Amino acid sequence: MTRLDVIGNVSRDVTRYPDHRGSTRLGGAALFVALAAARAGRPAAPVCVLGEDLAHVPRAPALDGIDWSARVDADGPSTRFDLRYDLQGELVDVRTDYGVAERLTEHALAHMDRHPGSQYHVCCRRPLDTAAVLDRLVHHGATFSVDFFLPSAHDMIQTATPWLNRANTVFVNAAEYRLLQAITDTAALPEVVVTDGPRPARVWAFGQQAASVLPPSRPPREVSGAGDTLAGTFLAHRSRGATLAQALTEAAEAAAHFVAAPSLPIPAQRSA
Repeated sequence: MTRLDVIGNVSRDVTRYPDHRGSTRLGGAALFVALAAARAGRPAAPVCVLGEDLAHVPRAPALDGIDWSARVDADGPSTRFDLRYDLQGELVDVRTDYGVAERLTEHALAHMDRHPGSQYHVCCRRPLDTAAVLDRLVHHGATFSVDFFLPSAHDMIQTATPWLNRANTVFVNAAEYRLLQAITDTAALPEVVVTDGPRPARVWAFGQQAASVLPPSRPPREVSGAGDTLAGTFLAHRSRGATLAQALTEAAEAAAHFVAAPSLPIPAQRSA
């Protein structure tokens, strides 16, 4: 099975909720998408840049299902996110220090040139030069999918629009889908997966609804990363020939399990 190479960040996250939930934990879309795909049976590798503070993470036993060969280590701090949510799990504020992720575009472009036949998922988030990455993928004729992050989604969707009809799958939440509809012709897109928290997740194929699944109801501990988990799981099942409805059902179940489970702790560095 072809490996899924996930271009994005692995980060140190702090999440906060009004009811005092939240934690300091491992995060980043590249981590969560790759981990979900690997747990669903598809080889997956984060194409990321790790700083000195997270360089030991690939040795953590909880993450040994991930292929870490596409990452590079760099001097300096890893990406850090401070994420504040409301009680409904909607993101209300984010503060970011990109750290060594400023080097992600250069690393991703070099990786794609070395592996033009790989399949890719692009986490369209700052500071990635999304236009350069998508243009290179199309140049190589690579199979790819994309997702977005609401605080930067308007700009990133506008940037990505010339290449979106070449993507196999576009993943968005409900607010991002409204932006997508306003900016581009969604009827030209092969697959758009739309999540909406506890409400039904849907797949639109060339503008027509092709599948709808109501996620299982589970008390949430942590919502950050749920959409990434759904994306990685969906892509893994589709790669094995699952129908849209089957893949969406499995993905919604994995996302529901993710939000109810404990967060991924930042592993302690082992002494030499």
